[in-house]
Amino acid sequence: MSERIAFIGGGNMASAIISGLIKQGLSPAHIDVLEPFAEAQTKLQTSFGITAQPQAGAFLANAGLVVWAVKPQTFKEATQAVAPHTRSALHLSVAAGIRSDSIAAWLDTERVVRAMPNTPALIGQGISGLFARASVTTQDKTRIDQVIATTGQSLWLDAEDQLDVVTALSGSGPAYVFYFMEAMTTAGTEMGLSRAQAHQLAVATFCGASALAQASSESPQVLRQRVTSKGGTTFAAISSMEDNDVRALFIDAMYAARERAKELGDEFGAA
Repeated sequence: MSERIAFIGGGNMASAIISGLIKQGLSPAHIDVLEPFAEAQTKLQTSFGITAQPQAGAFLANAGLVVWAVKPQTFKEATQAVAPHTRSALHLSVAAGIRSDSIAAWLDTERVVRAMPNTPALIGQGISGLFARASVTTQDKTRIDQVIATTGQSLWLDAEDQLDVVTALSGSGPAYVFYFMEAMTTAGTEMGLSRAQAHQLAVATFCGASALAQASSESPQVLRQRVTSKGGTTFAAISSMEDNDVRALFIDAMYAARERAKELGDEFGAA
């Protein structure tokens, strides 16, 4: 954990990784951040004691690993100033949609890994899908594993287009959970609980059910059936959702997320 790491972009996902790296023993003095926005610069200084640089420069040449935590629409522009300093580095992108062909062309290197993390990485409970180009070595992958492990779990994928599926499932997934939490909280409030009570029950229910699913060898379908006695209250709720095609609509929503990930690559990834 002594290699210098440079982050291009210093927002929430970069901060999550930086926080994990520091907790695992990497000195903030070994971390460089390129971040043009003053508010984000202040947050990095306050949280980690890191002085972010507003512009690319020769300091980037010291990095063995460069982490790209920029928005898809600004990725290409950001590479123009950074690429001359980082051709010998290993590159890790956490930007949605932007394909490794584009990244490799912009940076003039084949040592590119893409990751699709999610926001629970902020508390070390995330999961990331990973894809490496052919020139990425086993040693490179091990380095990526060390970095991503600071944010939670990960799994390597054989095909890059699977990252679009990961984006739709786990990348956007926390928002689906929060969406259902919102609905449950609203319903609980409408039926007589205080908003605080309904919120506490909804959050605890998702946490407990997730922990049970993780600890159990049984599928979610079996676990659901175990609490769905015919004619009971859960049966009434599930039947209502089935009658309204909630499952089909939810699956359609995930397909929409995958298609948008593909569109981001087409729209902002042309070399």
